[in-house]
Amino acid sequence: MPLLRFDLIEGRTEAELTTLLDAAHEAMLEAFRVPPGDRYQIVTEHKPSRMVIEDTGLGIPRTRNVVVVQMITRPRSQEMKQTFYRLLTEKLEARCGIAPSDVMVSCVVNTDADWSFGHGRAQFLTGEL
Repeated sequence: MPLLRFDLIEGRTEAELTTLLDAAHEAMLEAFRVPPGDRYQIVTEHKPSRMVIEDTGLGIPRTRNVVVVQMITRPRSQEMKQTFYRLLTEKLEARCGIAPSDVMVSCVVNTDADWSFGHGRAQFLTGEL
């Protein structure tokens, strides 16, 4: 766990999506040292006119390959987050041909009480996790 949400411009094949999600999962495993089965990923695809991702004045070029990742997570250190950003861009570039300039990440941090993985229980609070 974290929960990763991906916003993409529509048009990638199933194989391309699988490779992208696998690469992101590997980056998460390395950066956060979570168990391999902690895999929560949601992909939303948009028409090109429905994703406007500019560069905040940083001179970062964007293409149709842009990937916006929202990571919803328990608290992580700055070092862990920066490691994730680096690994994610490296793996997406190497395995998917996505330029690091086309990867944007935003973290939403919450607490143990904010998670229920099912059965109406907060497993981090009950000790199940």
